[in-house]
Amino acid sequence: MESSSSSSIRIRIFDELPTAEDFDSVIELSNVPAVFRGCTKSWKAFSHWNPSNGGLDYLQARVGSCTVEAMVSQSAPVFYGDLGSHQRVPLPFSNFLDFCKKATQMQSKRHHQGLDHCAASQTDNDTKHACLSLEDAPEQIYLAQVPIMNSDRQETVQLEILKEDIQTPSILALKELSSINLWMNNAEARSSTHYDPHHNLLCIVSGCKRVVLWPPSASPSLYPMPIYGEASNHSSVSLENPDYSIYPRAECSMEFAQKVVLQAGDALFIPEGWFHQVDSDDLTIAVNFWWRSNMMSCMLEHMDAYYLRRILRRLIDKEMDQLLLKLGLKTTMRVCELPNNGQADHADVNCDGKLLKRMDLKEKRVKERNTLQELEPAAVQHNFPRTLEALVLHVLSPVGAEVLTRKFDEMDQHTLEEDRNGFYEAFYSAFDDQSAAMNSILKGKELFTQQAFKNVLDKFVGVNLES
Repeated sequence: MESSSSSSIRIRIFDELPTAEDFDSVIELSNVPAVFRGCTKSWKAFSHWNPSNGGLDYLQARVGSCTVEAMVSQSAPVFYGDLGSHQRVPLPFSNFLDFCKKATQMQSKRHHQGLDHCAASQTDNDTKHACLSLEDAPEQIYLAQVPIMNSDRQETVQLEILKEDIQTPSILALKELSSINLWMNNAEARSSTHYDPHHNLLCIVSGCKRVVLWPPSASPSLYPMPIYGEASNHSSVSLENPDYSIYPRAECSMEFAQKVVLQAGDALFIPEGWFHQVDSDDLTIAVNFWWRSNMMSCMLEHMDAYYLRRILRRLIDKEMDQLLLKLGLKTTMRVCELPNNGQADHADVNCDGKLLKRMDLKEKRVKERNTLQELEPAAVQHNFPRTLEALVLHVLSPVGAEVLTRKFDEMDQHTLEEDRNGFYEAFYSAFDDQSAAMNSILKGKELFTQQAFKNVLDKFVGVNLES
């Protein structure tokens, strides 16, 4: 089966910006990330905000008196997005810039002491104390999503004056932007794995960011938080110490990941729904642009219930196919009603041993499989053995019922109507109560579908009905 990082969803890299029309009709429409080299180099911010060229003093003079919300977390340098894992505290922007200056000075001091240490002795206590003081300094503060522009008039735009130093990239000329935000860290930082509900263009002004991205189809391996939670767009898996006994599918999450390194001047298009984790070097400054996708803009509210049912049905059908593949059943795969651009949701095909346990499979089902796989119209004579009635009414499992009905569908497509009628007449003649036989098969099929539905809720919505 094709991997989720197949060529059609590989990240593309552009050395020159495409036109706004090409971005809209080709890149954004494909919903695949793209890197644009040198996107911000023409910005005033690119030179004026550069910390190595007096940029911190420039920013302090420009908006130092402004109060911003800073992100503080006990888990730093890893910052998790849920409200229980961090605090947002008001902080004068000038104070944060002072922290940045202090961190830069400490890093420079540590670098020089480290060189002296290597030249002199491996036990230099001054160097050790310098490293400890750097680690213990109040540096794990992250300015995350501080607004420069916001289309929602009710929200305070704290750094509006900085809009004069940046330019909306030409590829976004046709977009109605939702917001522009500043991201700035004074020490190494890592954001938890999450997706955004809007399209995102992340632009690096200074420093370096390393981004890991996963397509939405890989979400089962990332265990998204429950849909009803306040951080439903974040992964449940800890970045510091993932517990694979609780999250077994996460162990193979990197099989579906793609990595990019963004230097100053680069920009990354992160489509809505793509999970991403961002590592930022010391003192990195970035600006991002958010806008609503055409697809979400065109979704009619009165159609939401219909969309929900269609999407759930599509995911359930795929989950049923995957369950049968795990059991080694060579049945005709279901064809989904909606187009999927040739991609399969298979991030969990080899990762989730729990699913088989939930099905409570026993040896008798192997026997069922062999019997059902050999079922062909030509094998039907005038009478079925009475054991067929016992099999269908008392032994047939949900998996067996699904395989049986799929075999029926397969035969229907490859036999003449006369042969089909003869087969079904012979098949149901083996039962004293034909309605009971049909109801037993349908009930088993529904139980199998119900299990697939539970798996879909667990994998994609973060809701485990059985727990």
